[in-house]
Amino acid sequence: MLELVSQKGYERRTEPFQLSSGQWSNDYIDGKRALADGKDLLLAAKCVIALARERGIEFDAVGGLTMGADHLSHAIAVAGGKRWFSVRKEAKGHGRQRLIEGADLSASDRVVVLDDVVTTGKSVLQAIDAIDDVGATTVLAVTLVDRGRAARAAMEARGTPYEPLLTFQDLGIEQVGGDSG
Repeated sequence: MLELVSQKGYERRTEPFQLSSGQWSNDYIDGKRALADGKDLLLAAKCVIALARERGIEFDAVGGLTMGADHLSHAIAVAGGKRWFSVRKEAKGHGRQRLIEGADLSASDRVVVLDDVVTTGKSVLQAIDAIDDVGATTVLAVTLVDRGRAARAAMEARGTPYEPLLTFQDLGIEQVGGDSG
């Protein structure tokens, strides 16, 4: 995964840019671009499935906030025989007006929440809130890349097991957000 993300989804920019967290970085990581090839996406899906298996975590569905989680959740659903879902940032104003699309989650469902690249974990936590609202249980949060330490601290504070496939240390890039935990 390290070689794949480094070669296909990373670029060092001369000018800093603002992340969705509001923080700034020169290290641009594009998880969707890194996994745009089917074989790369399948590899990442198998890594997440193996990670859950190694931790003894069983799950019924996989997903997260759209767009960051969509590509990987679909691949895991296919490779692992699971259901997928996407969490909207806000419910649609028409149709079924749902916040969660795809699988109909219920209280009996154990879910893995995904995101591609995180700094603070805000998107993951937003997805977990939506999952909690329908009564399902988040058994694991997984990200492709974690830019710092804030997301882990946020997941630990929430009591959610958290595993990034890669960290800022793995990529040899600057941590975003300082030493927050």
